[in-house]
Amino acid sequence: MANTETALKEAATIEGAIGAALVDYTSGMALGTIGGGKDLDLTVAAAGNTDVVRAKVRAMEMLGLQEDIEDILITLGTQYHLIRLLKGRGTNGLFLYLALSKDRANLAMARHQLKKIEAELEV
Repeated sequence: MANTETALKEAATIEGAIGAALVDYTSGMALGTIGGGKDLDLTVAAAGNTDVVRAKVRAMEMLGLQEDIEDILITLGTQYHLIRLLKGRGTNGLFLYLALSKDRANLAMARHQLKKIEAELEV
């Protein structure tokens, strides 16, 4: 089992990774971050993406969808932003956030690797 630091370090090795965070979407707080920089403030991204997750959860409730959200993809001109809601033991209310450079990333592999990181994460 991996802790937060180990999981984020592994996320940072994903091809094209710009930055990653483990976020509590009940509070909007980043529990840990790696990468980012002047062009990507991960604490701001964590708080902003919390609103995205909350809105999607609300929309699914209003639609009566009894499905779990695996991930949410936001595609920008030069980046992918991937939000993976965690479902493992002790991870309720958390998501992994990964920003990727679009020209260096393989989106399918990044999704696969985030799923693997989730399976090994213990908070």
